[in-house]
Amino acid sequence: MYETTYHKPGTLQEAVSLFSEVEEAAYLSGGHTLIPTMKGRLAAPAHLIDVRRIPELSGITVGPDRIIIGAATTHATVAASEKIRSLIPSLCGLAGSIGDVQVRHVGTIGGSVANNDPAADYPSAVLALDATLHTDRRSIPASEYFAGLYTTALEPGEILVRIEFKVPEIAGYAKFRNPASRYALAAAFVARHRDGNIHVAITGAGNAGVFRWMEAEEALQARFEPDAVKGLLPDENDLMGDMHAPADYRAHLVGVVTRRAVENLGGTLIE
Repeated sequence: MYETTYHKPGTLQEAVSLFSEVEEAAYLSGGHTLIPTMKGRLAAPAHLIDVRRIPELSGITVGPDRIIIGAATTHATVAASEKIRSLIPSLCGLAGSIGDVQVRHVGTIGGSVANNDPAADYPSAVLALDATLHTDRRSIPASEYFAGLYTTALEPGEILVRIEFKVPEIAGYAKFRNPASRYALAAAFVARHRDGNIHVAITGAGNAGVFRWMEAEEALQARFEPDAVKGLLPDENDLMGDMHAPADYRAHLVGVVTRRAVENLGGTLIE
């Protein structure tokens, strides 16, 4: 690693001011992407600004139709939250499937969503639950937030403060993961909202990262049961292929996890 200066601001405003005052700064949360990148000398921020202990970025607030989660809230906290489990149990299951126990106690929801790794779990929930992402500057609807691999609508120095999820009528999550990394080879978050609209968000498979699978949504809108998407596959040209799984196999997996998400509405199925 190259030499860097570590900062630990106590407030959101202090973090924002610090970022604007120094050159080549990067925000640090769980660090599961940034630190390995720095170790590999692929990134060399001169200043690391640790935002994990800022009070404004942590905590869970639950209302009748909204769940608001602070960006620095850990995966373990989300997984164990009875408040969340009472309204969106599949979101708890998703958080509990991330990495291993060490990862879940350090990694944060904001770090995952801000990084937008194509195999990350949370982006599928953000998109399927029609979330709103609140930063220190503005509010961004999920439909306008994700902008491609490792790319979001966040501007330089902008901090993700909290994520506001709509509480659906019911939702389910299913994931087929790489047995070594536990990242998703394909995963589907299916939500039927209280207005009757159905969202299906796929992660782990798309060339451009997380995406809404519109054909599956249309099929489930007509008949909300697992067989409605039986035999339905996304276009292979829109899916990634790599050493872990070629595009045609990922297409197959997308169909499988989507059906399983519908079969396990109200919960999570991990394989």
